Amino acid sequence: MCGIVGLFLKDASLEPELGAMLAGMLGVMCDRGPDSAGFAVYGAGETGQLKLTLRGPAGTVFSGLQSALDEAAGARVAIVARDTHAVITIPATREFAIRTALAQIAPDITVVGVGARMELYKEVGLPSDVAIRFGLDRMAGTHGIGHTRMATESAVTTDGAHPFSTGTDQCLVHNGSLSNHASLRRDLVREGLSFSTDNDSEVAAAYLTSRMREGDSLGEALEHSLKDLDGFYTFVVGTETGFGVLRDPIACKPAVMAETDRYVAFGSEYRALAGLPDIEHARIWEPEPARVYFWDRAA
Repeated sequence: MCGIVGLFLKDASLEPELGAMLAGMLGVMCDRGPDSAGFAVYGAGETGQLKLTLRGPAGTVFSGLQSALDEAAGARVAIVARDTHAVITIPATREFAIRTALAQIAPDITVVGVGARMELYKEVGLPSDVAIRFGLDRMAGTHGIGHTRMATESAVTTDGAHPFSTGTDQCLVHNGSLSNHASLRRDLVREGLSFSTDNDSEVAAAYLTSRMREGDSLGEALEHSLKDLDGFYTFVVGTETGFGVLRDPIACKPAVMAETDRYVAFGSEYRALAGLPDIEHARIWEPEPARVYFWDRAA
């Protein structure tokens, strides 16, 4: 049992409040997944720049990387540290050089997400505490997704927490269990993908990456997952410009959505949505099985 939340803003005046609303939704889902939590927020971006979200061991002093990162980037690198994570903003053309430098000077630091707008945070602990540690309530943006985890198929670790990144500006959270993830993982490894956990959700994320490398759109990759993934699952996927929802054909995991003129919201239970503005006038519905839903700011 895990909890998923997602929030997509239509009204730009709500953007300063995105993090506060998402934090409230995440906190309500604590009892669905008390062992770890994570979230991705899509905020402002700059043309020609990439954000790399880094995770280090407790006590990592990210500012100590400044000179080495500046040298690798050929420019001043902005570093914003938040607890065990930091977001660095770099020239997009220097991503490989930055990753190479990090591997050499700070091998204990992991890149957990990359994108023009996406920042991705996850840690072990009660979800409400994780949100406080990273200052989620003070973050602004256009949309975000979050997850509270109750580990059932793998260890309670930060690596095993969601979201899992599925590519640039893209990540996935999952509620459910896949029955064929071990065999699918072997196939994906043969394709050259690598894994850091035994989590079946990481396999789902890698599967989407594989399909999109073959030329699928995200929607097509999600459609193919209905045939290739066995088990029961609800996916919420964040992209640079929107977010999507998919439930398996049986749809035994709970899910509810709300839409107003100002936002679209997803929760594993209605109570995660109950504190949103004007919720009493929202259209409330349960997403249909085996149907891909997607909201996109670029549309």
